[in-house]
Amino acid sequence: MSQWTSSNKYGKSLFQRVFGGYGELLSIKGTARYAIGAVIASMPFPMVGMCITISVQNIYGSYTLAGTLSAVQAISLAILTPIFGKLIDRFGQTRVSIPIVCAWIVAAVILMTCIQLRTPEWILYCIVPFMACIPPWGAMSRARWTYLLKNSEKSSEKINRAMGFSSILDEAMWMIGNPLSSILAVISGVLSFSVTGICVIVGAVLFLGVRSAEPPNQSDMARELGVTRKEYRTQLAAKAAQLSGQNSGHNLSDSQRDDVENNSIFSVGYIAICATWFGLGAFQSATGISIIAFAKEQHVQSFTGFVFACFSASALVGATLYGAKDWRIALWKRFYFCIVVVALGLSSFIFAHNIGVIMLTYLIVGVCQSPIWINGNQIILHLVPPARFTEAVAIMGAMNSIGGSVGNSIAGYFIDLYGSHGGFITVSVLAVLAVIISLTGMKQIREATLKPMLTSVEV
Repeated sequence: MSQWTSSNKYGKSLFQRVFGGYGELLSIKGTARYAIGAVIASMPFPMVGMCITISVQNIYGSYTLAGTLSAVQAISLAILTPIFGKLIDRFGQTRVSIPIVCAWIVAAVILMTCIQLRTPEWILYCIVPFMACIPPWGAMSRARWTYLLKNSEKSSEKINRAMGFSSILDEAMWMIGNPLSSILAVISGVLSFSVTGICVIVGAVLFLGVRSAEPPNQSDMARELGVTRKEYRTQLAAKAAQLSGQNSGHNLSDSQRDDVENNSIFSVGYIAICATWFGLGAFQSATGISIIAFAKEQHVQSFTGFVFACFSASALVGATLYGAKDWRIALWKRFYFCIVVVALGLSSFIFAHNIGVIMLTYLIVGVCQSPIWINGNQIILHLVPPARFTEAVAIMGAMNSIGGSVGNSIAGYFIDLYGSHGGFITVSVLAVLAVIISLTGMKQIREATLKPMLTSVEV
């Protein structure tokens, strides 16, 4: 009996150590509602491309048209997301998100109707860009966590845990969204678009309904101080640069002084992060298309979805465990370790002879996938004030998407020439280039992470 009690206590202790921190975050009023709302509202990210592809192919009978329309939507998303992020930081999450959501719903209804009526193709090309009218819910959710936790005890550890929790929900979204959209779209394109639209409305209501967690926007802060938005951003950049320069304006570097004068978030460190995100998107997307080609050559196409599910599941576990731990290892070291592990792991696919090896490697390497994003979001907090966090994260996401498009194009070309082996060689080259790109910014990233986060910067 005593042995069982001891074991039970140990189990509770282990459970508490791993998940207790997440429970503490969700105990804050409104956090569970907006965190879940952000995930539900983000369902268009994994679902829209699949909805368009399957629905258009079924009605028009053209994979080329379906793929091109999906690419147009993805490119539009990469262009519009940073713009939406900047507007949200300037005018507020609720004020900007509502018209964007309304535009998406109208576009979805029109596109669905046009596909069913088999209208001329040029009409679809005119409508599809509006399907990219999706607020950056993930970035907004992370901005809320930062706002709520910045003045709490052990704020750095709690923000790390919150970023980890956000990544857990992101991975769950992709694991659910991809298969759900494909199943629904095969049944009915109308059904697939309808379910996606319901997710958008329900998620937006849940998220935007928690007004107490919404960070103050630049317009309101500037009005409160009696200055213009431009003057407010300039003063904010000066305060951030002083903090980065160890609270002394005389210690500012030339690049920091330029940032203040130009009122820009594009410091050398931030540019290095964006370039790294481009490289990550390139070699990871190239990996996906190469695996599809490999599975087709091995006549195991039915296992492809399971392979990607292994990676998502592993990333989900990685996010859970990583966010639960209070790390003592320097942030920049963790960041580079995870990038190198993922790059080496995916590069090893060039030696794989069956889908099982790829699946096993994905399971091992995937644990480091989410921590890359968690670390990247934390590094941004050392480089950019919270008042411009949404914009900064949105630009990072856009760079990752653009990199993914480039990686897919390059890998697709070499797959057509040399089969999946050519694709995996492309992955290896792109992975090495991504690591080199990230290392070029190591000095700036290391210096930034050794200084305080800019969560407390105020004008």
